[in-house]
Amino acid sequence: MRPDTPAENVDHTAEAARLERTAGLYPEDAEALLLQSAAHLELAGDRPAATTLYDHLLSSSDSLENPHLIRALKAANLWEYGHEAEARAIIDGIRAAAPRDPAPWVIVAESLESHDELEAAQKTFTEGVTLLLADVPEPPPHSSHPLLFGRHRVRRMLGAAHDDWDVLADTLHSSPVPLDELHDPKRVWSLGSDNPAELQAEISRLRAELGTYREELSRPFPVAVLHWPTGELAELVGAYPTLSDEYPSHEEHLATIEASLRELSASGTPNLGIVTGTVPSYEAFAASEASSPADTDLLPQYATTLAARGRAVSWPPERGAECWCGSGNSYAACHGAATV
Repeated sequence: MRPDTPAENVDHTAEAARLERTAGLYPEDAEALLLQSAAHLELAGDRPAATTLYDHLLSSSDSLENPHLIRALKAANLWEYGHEAEARAIIDGIRAAAPRDPAPWVIVAESLESHDELEAAQKTFTEGVTLLLADVPEPPPHSSHPLLFGRHRVRRMLGAAHDDWDVLADTLHSSPVPLDELHDPKRVWSLGSDNPAELQAEISRLRAELGTYREELSRPFPVAVLHWPTGELAELVGAYPTLSDEYPSHEEHLATIEASLRELSASGTPNLGIVTGTVPSYEAFAASEASSPADTDLLPQYATTLAARGRAVSWPPERGAECWCGSGNSYAACHGAATV
């Protein structure tokens, strides 16, 4: 779909089919592409087909990057076309699994909220916030903001008094219209008001919300650093020995990644990430650039290309998450334990 194509003019069924075909051509990106395809199927009203696609991903023999996210999307989709019991069971399973990624928590909590399960939604938002943000130094990572804002919204609808998490949400909110005003349950009545002042105030609130959504949509892909797993780096340097100057050892490669990201973070660079390379993918990229894989100038270009294709994993990892290096240890006990 072209970036300048108006949403109302999109053939969602055709776009879903195109994305499925593209996933077949780029298996390393299949998970992200098929999730986009499922979203278009939902927008097309073909929710059973979207569920089939989610099931296909979950039954795949390939390891998934975001299995909890896929289950959350499946649950939200199922509930929308009458499969409430199955959706609730999946949501309970996600909460019990306690994923370390904010996105599944937001999706299942908003699904509960959209079906007027406000108490359950508040509890789910709170579980996610407590799990992911307790003892995390402020400011919390940007990916956790929807958790805090969603929790604030639901608690406002329930008439709950502000607590410390709500205060943090207020602090992080950058719109000129305060969260308390945006999340005011009485806003719906102003839409039917005959009072011009009330209507103008609501227009201002809607503009503020639209500005926030546009800011999120315009966030650039991460500034990403290229990571080679042990086997891939050995294969790369074996095939292109001149790259040994760039990569003297795998241990030094990993240390350089962490040091580079910390330096970028200290300089104020936001939205940092890590992309993982493979030799076949890199060789294909070099061929597309009519260049040799031995050319070190290609390495940052390759990293940027992977990030633009949605392959970046945000850095630093969420609290309790595994280290980006693939050791299987938690980040805090691995590269996160290093001093700056």
